[in-house]
Amino acid sequence: MGFSAPTGWNLRVLGYWQLRYDGVPVEVGARQQRLLAALALLHTQPRHVLAALLWPDSPERQSAGNLRASVFRISHELPRLLSATDPLQLDAAVRVDLHEVRDLITEITLTGGRTVPPESIDLLQEANLLPGWYEEWVIEQQDHLLNQRVDVLDALSRSYLAAGSFSRALGAARAGAVIDPLRESTQHLLVRCHLAENNYASAVQVYRNFRAHLGRELGLEPSAHFAELLGMEAAIVDSRLLERALKTS
Repeated sequence: MGFSAPTGWNLRVLGYWQLRYDGVPVEVGARQQRLLAALALLHTQPRHVLAALLWPDSPERQSAGNLRASVFRISHELPRLLSATDPLQLDAAVRVDLHEVRDLITEITLTGGRTVPPESIDLLQEANLLPGWYEEWVIEQQDHLLNQRVDVLDALSRSYLAAGSFSRALGAARAGAVIDPLRESTQHLLVRCHLAENNYASAVQVYRNFRAHLGRELGLEPSAHFAELLGMEAAIVDSRLLERALKTS
């Protein structure tokens, strides 16, 4: 799954903000960009909610006027982008890359990733929401999407491990670690993947790198549980190797 649509309106909010019509970029003013981004992230919203969200430091009358002006410009300069006047929402025909990623996350959550193509891992890793936007309502959505992406990548990794697809499991765990390098559960999945492939040295290196990074960033140590599990799983791998060797001797 990737974001591509040759016809109609296409709004991109992953990686950067961009509006296209029939594949051609369209220039949009800053206020209109923010309004369209809010509708892409938050779906249908009443006018008064959007006005307060987008202009929180302005008096109510002024923020309402700013919103009316933005809606007027979009309606007249970018027809068929909006489909309602109050509450406001994007037209159903507008394709938004964020919605495709959210649909992918839902599919993985419901199916365990059995039906998604391998390139979904790359799509989830790269789905950074509006980087460089620091408004509170955007940051909340950025954090929420980041956690969802790591959660489903962890779920994919566990699913692939259970199925014996160790390289895919490792790819999913690595993608999750790129998104959130301080999440211990993801680092533990990396260790499990390496041990499943009998790469004990790589598993130990993951732990050491995580320990150093956690210490630099937060002044913390990995949990004792993590270190114990590393030793326990290594012992399990060693016992399997011994059992395999005895069977073939």
